[in-house]
Amino acid sequence: MVFTGRTIVIATKHEKEKTIAPVLEKEFGMKCLVPPNLDTDLLGTFSGEIERKDNPLETARKKCFMAMELTNCDFALASEGSFGPHPSLFFVPADDEIVVLIDKQNSLEIKVREISTETNFNGAKINTKSELLEFAKHTKFPSHALIMKKSKDDFINCVKGINDEEVLQQTFSNFISSFGEAYIETDMRAMYNPSRMRVIEIATKKLVAKMKSLCPKCKTPGFSITDHKIGLPCQSCHFPTKSTLSQIYTCQKCNHIVEEFYPKNIYYEDPMYCDRCNP
Repeated sequence: MVFTGRTIVIATKHEKEKTIAPVLEKEFGMKCLVPPNLDTDLLGTFSGEIERKDNPLETARKKCFMAMELTNCDFALASEGSFGPHPSLFFVPADDEIVVLIDKQNSLEIKVREISTETNFNGAKINTKSELLEFAKHTKFPSHALIMKKSKDDFINCVKGINDEEVLQQTFSNFISSFGEAYIETDMRAMYNPSRMRVIEIATKKLVAKMKSLCPKCKTPGFSITDHKIGLPCQSCHFPTKSTLSQIYTCQKCNHIVEEFYPKNIYYEDPMYCDRCNP
């Protein structure tokens, strides 16, 4: 395996190595480094002071290249999270994590995505101490830290990483006395958000599975699904449905392609999902 025993740099400022490194060390015996002077906040912050200009995948790639340049290492991993409504479960908040591995030595890029509803992502304008404490309870405080601002879009008066009740209440009192208002939100930085750390760990394990998946022709790692075809037949009328009939695997090195039919060992779709039987 081309990854075994190698040194990899984890591109993080927010202690993600605590959940990523043990997985890589266990699976591949890697030596994991974290550059102490890497400032990933330059690419965007969750609290809004610096707007993220690139999409999550491109941002994660840039983190990798920044870390490799700082450490003179040819092997890097980074993650980038996004928070907001779930793409299919509307009005349900979600944590959308991208994890990218870049291996310059072998000209490889392997990436995965993990979307989870296991997040405390939230924010609200608060006026009273009872509203403050209710919000804190709802968002898993104090194990999950909070951020307080004058208002949602105020990035000057901002206190981050609040994970102590006395500090929380004192900060709220200071904001009310100084500004007459306060806005509170969850701190989504990984080291202050155990729920996010768990999602990153799941994504890392998914990445490991992809790293172990070898092209059957050239044995290059990262042999994975690149496309799918719909058309699984209806169990009743045998009309093609919009459900997945096959998945396409492609090697990024030699372009070898494998089409896997009936990936979930389901050969017919329930008629309730058929446009003909259930228009």
